[in-house]
Amino acid sequence: MAAGYTGGTGESLILPRGSTQTPVKVQKKKKDSTVSTFSMFSGSGWIFFLLLLVFGAAEAQHKPPISVHSQCLGSVLRVDVGPLGGHQLEVSAVINGSAVPLTPALASQCGFSLKRNQLGRAQIYASLQNCFAANENDKTFTTTLNLRLYGNRMGDDQLYQVAETCRYTSWASREIICSSNYMEVSVERAAPDDYVLPEHPTTGANPASGDPRRDAEKPLIDPGFRITTLVFYTPEERIMPVAEAQRNGYGIANTATRLFLRSPKVSQETYTESVSGVPMSVLKTSTVFEKKWMATQIDAAVACPDVDGSVSLTEDTISWFLPGHIDPLLSSGQFYLLEVHMGVDGQRLDPTEMAARGYSLSVNDMHIVVEIPVGAAGGHFKSHVQDGQYLRSYSIEPMLEVLWVEDSTHEDTRYRVLLPITTPPMSQSVQVLDNTVPEERIFKVLLGPLGSDVVLMNVSFSSEVLSVSECNLRGFNVMEHVSPNSSSKVFTLEVPFTDPVVLQTGQTGTTVFSLHVTFGLLVLPEFAPFSLSAYLEETLVDIVPPSVSGGCDEENFYILVKHGSPGFEFQTLVGTRILTPQLAQQYGFMDNGTHFSFEVPITAPEVQFEAVQSSTIRSRIDVVLRNQETSRRIQDFSLACDFVTTLTECFPNGTMTAWAVKLESVPSLNLAQLTLRDPTCGPAYSDDRYAYFVFTANSCGTTRKFLPNMMLYENEISLPDELEMRRTSRREEPEYELKVSCYYDINKTHAVAFRARPRRSQPHAEDAKGALQVEMRLALDKSYREFYGGQGYPVSKYLQQPLFFEVELMKSRDPKISVELENCWATLDEDRTSRPRWDLIINGCVNPVDPYQLILHPVWPGGRVQYPPHFKRFEVQMFAFSEDQENLSRQVFVHCDVVICDPQNPQGGVCSGPCPNQENKRKSLRRAADGGSDSNHVSSGPIILH
Repeated sequence: MAAGYTGGTGESLILPRGSTQTPVKVQKKKKDSTVSTFSMFSGSGWIFFLLLLVFGAAEAQHKPPISVHSQCLGSVLRVDVGPLGGHQLEVSAVINGSAVPLTPALASQCGFSLKRNQLGRAQIYASLQNCFAANENDKTFTTTLNLRLYGNRMGDDQLYQVAETCRYTSWASREIICSSNYMEVSVERAAPDDYVLPEHPTTGANPASGDPRRDAEKPLIDPGFRITTLVFYTPEERIMPVAEAQRNGYGIANTATRLFLRSPKVSQETYTESVSGVPMSVLKTSTVFEKKWMATQIDAAVACPDVDGSVSLTEDTISWFLPGHIDPLLSSGQFYLLEVHMGVDGQRLDPTEMAARGYSLSVNDMHIVVEIPVGAAGGHFKSHVQDGQYLRSYSIEPMLEVLWVEDSTHEDTRYRVLLPITTPPMSQSVQVLDNTVPEERIFKVLLGPLGSDVVLMNVSFSSEVLSVSECNLRGFNVMEHVSPNSSSKVFTLEVPFTDPVVLQTGQTGTTVFSLHVTFGLLVLPEFAPFSLSAYLEETLVDIVPPSVSGGCDEENFYILVKHGSPGFEFQTLVGTRILTPQLAQQYGFMDNGTHFSFEVPITAPEVQFEAVQSSTIRSRIDVVLRNQETSRRIQDFSLACDFVTTLTECFPNGTMTAWAVKLESVPSLNLAQLTLRDPTCGPAYSDDRYAYFVFTANSCGTTRKFLPNMMLYENEISLPDELEMRRTSRREEPEYELKVSCYYDINKTHAVAFRARPRRSQPHAEDAKGALQVEMRLALDKSYREFYGGQGYPVSKYLQQPLFFEVELMKSRDPKISVELENCWATLDEDRTSRPRWDLIINGCVNPVDPYQLILHPVWPGGRVQYPPHFKRFEVQMFAFSEDQENLSRQVFVHCDVVICDPQNPQGGVCSGPCPNQENKRKSLRRAADGGSDSNHVSSGPIILH
């Protein structure tokens, strides 16, 4: 039925974005911050109800599905829509297949209201007797609505239609609805002069033993009567034709059994009356029906409480007072209160649910009192800022439904009030709390509580600004924690002490870690920015990690491990084996409480053989200290020594014996396959580390040469040619050849030599000096896998830290040439000729007078190393630059002269191979002092010493 609808033109109601900005103070290591509040502006008119909920572009791209749910709540229909995300909502009523957009004026005239909550959901309320409802005998009501959601992008529209049929048969003689934007009264359409007064008990407090709705039956007005005039009592009498009343926004309709009158919450004919101290908006009317020369009228009155004056607020509680005796609605003083119900959002709540939410409902001599805790379920918070304080308001829409019967008329009234209540902005303490546990070495920050309409966008540190996703990728662990009722949230941030954004300053025996952090936040849907800052600081007693050192004698490696700080749990690995109690006992383990030591013989399986020289084997032991809980490496230690070893023995009768050892550079070599020159002469004994040969001077391909005053017998230990070719082509490992020589001179023998087999009949590079494409890098650690880039300089190092340098011959694919270091030195200035100067390598030799001598590291193939001779790696202890105490905090630059060589055809100088003897070392020093060479030059970036 659409009897109450009139067409026309008008203006629109739009809910746009708006904001204000003020600072809010933060407790505990606090900084001033700025927050913004949401403002809603409205105008009268003709476009549509709009609900603007903007949650940002990211949420618009990942919109959750929209749900539409309708529910019949007595004489009211409620439709829930959401979440809306970044969409606006247009509501239209459908009648006879046509959609009529609901403007604010039309909504209040026809019985519709709309609200949204903080979670991005909309609620549409419709009176069952709205202008567009299909009414069947005043018992069944069907309302159809079109819901269009649209955004800022083309093609983003979504259209939903909801049709709900509600059955409502328990009509009271008078039904009153007080909504947020309209007042509605529905009365039985009966002639006022034709009452039949039934008998009514005069005793007892409850007349419900009889049904007053049946007792008050009256003859209905002849349907031929039509509404012509409304009389308003303001309280002065004012007569208005029905057409004019409709133009003024009143909704008037009648059915076969009832008369409906609906008024905007504020109109010229509405007046305010104080009832039991509560201000009430009152509208009193008489509706005149006419038929030819006959006329009759029906009185209809409605009174609704105003929020101001009916609600009392404290910091914790909302108290709503509704008069128990609403005088403007009573024709006599005596009435009986039959029912009182409370609810939220139009829906009744049972006592159990009310108790769970903390609501209370009471009735006294003057008022019906509802008390609701601020923040209780059923309402929501909104963020604001005023006078530099962070504030939040709380909104809820409680409902009271009252049924009473008047003693004089026996007519019952069902009175339903939906009263939106919003508290003034209340002070809200927001803190940035330091929850750091120093022993965990992670800063832990908690920010909150904040409203659910606040989002964290980025985090600013002293050196950079990171988004939330960038923080998590960095390992900072930013998390949002929402309260169970979704009314508030807190944010947590974790930053490891080891990250560069954490500043470290050293003091005697302690290290101070500090973090400056600023949280960048937004209040939705206004996108209003504000920030909260904090400074965190923790002081830790320095934890000294365990350390390892060692040395050698003629037959053993000696390892010394310092425990470090008490309670530091670590494991020791010797080679690849954990130093278990059994292995420690085998190696003579001793512990004095601060250090422990053990010795490893050179024959132990944990020892690696690096090279064989004349009468010596260069052997290495690797020791690793690692954290027992995390398995993270604390220190890698390698010790290499030359052990004098007799590999070849020559006997007077011509018998010769020789040992071949497995070198680390040829891990796939099977020693059992080695032979002498005669392939039939294999080892007399072999295992995975050694092969032992016994032969005579006239067997197994041994040759003899006559030299002045001596006789030389020679043989070679190697793989047969076919096995060597197969092995080297498959794995690209070095060739293996060991020359065995015996010099017979007065029964004295001399040492064995070990070298790589020269490739015959192949071209070789000439030794030369010139412009080389070389590059010097500084590695992060001894693994030489990662290096400091250009943005990483200057590099800060402490005196106890070593520097790991790598020099590479670039863009060359010639495996027959090598790069050699002729001279390397350090200066305090970028000028390579500046003074003072620290010599590290002089004419290819490690500076013998340096107490902290440079260490050369071998280079093995693998990864980016295709040709090991194209690389040189060395380690410099920072103590090497500690002589000048005044320059400890200055920059250091490292420079090198390099040459290119053909190792198979050396032409002298550094290309000749091993470093010359001590006498030549002194000559080298003199030559370096005389000006050095004309080699190519490379230099490192600046290094700052602390």
